[in-house]
Amino acid sequence: MQWLLDLTPDEWDAVRLSIKVSAVAMVFSLPPGIIIALLLARGRFWGKSILNGIVHLPLILPPVVTGYLLLITFGRRGPVGAFLDQHFGIVFSFRWTGAALACGIMAFPLMVRAIRLSIEAVDRKLEAAAGTLGANPLWVFGTITLPLILPGIVAGMILAFAKAMGEFGATITFVSNIPGETQTLPSAIYTFTQVPGGNAGALRLTIISIIIAMAALVASEVVARRISRRIEIE
Repeated sequence: MQWLLDLTPDEWDAVRLSIKVSAVAMVFSLPPGIIIALLLARGRFWGKSILNGIVHLPLILPPVVTGYLLLITFGRRGPVGAFLDQHFGIVFSFRWTGAALACGIMAFPLMVRAIRLSIEAVDRKLEAAAGTLGANPLWVFGTITLPLILPGIVAGMILAFAKAMGEFGATITFVSNIPGETQTLPSAIYTFTQVPGGNAGALRLTIISIIIAMAALVASEVVARRISRRIEIE
């Protein structure tokens, strides 16, 4: 165990940065994730299939392609990146915030799918009953729908976090592999595999990645079960 925890400062930086990037990606993905999941589950509009395809596109595209699209769009010379840089001083390329953006986009489909399935499982009769009692749609969503889909939201958040922790292709293409700035756990593991004698460091970080991912998945299951039981009791 001491061997596992005997990390260098750069390795600790990679661990902390990965957790930070994954947490930020998860939190900022949640509001649009709920909205889009609701649209896909309940909405009836032209282009719904197109929206569904766009949302799930990062799952089937090579991660490097997604990273390159982010680079030409949010890079300093990209249309969105140049606008944000000139008017707001916000820069994504080769920054940890760009890593969070890339991880959020790659994890977004998993979050949306988990929340969408939860929404589709809600009994519409409960919402209709609340509506007949005079509750407006926003109140119905906040008091009926949202509590019922909380397990799906939690599951989606944790899945997104775990996916973000393991993202490599899109991140390294968009923000490179800068120690202390954009070098996450997958990037650090890749770096170790490219240098002589780096097997020990790569193995340490690999085990830590597995532990964090498994802990996140177990936590998701435990929290979702507790929320489900509380909802059933109420």
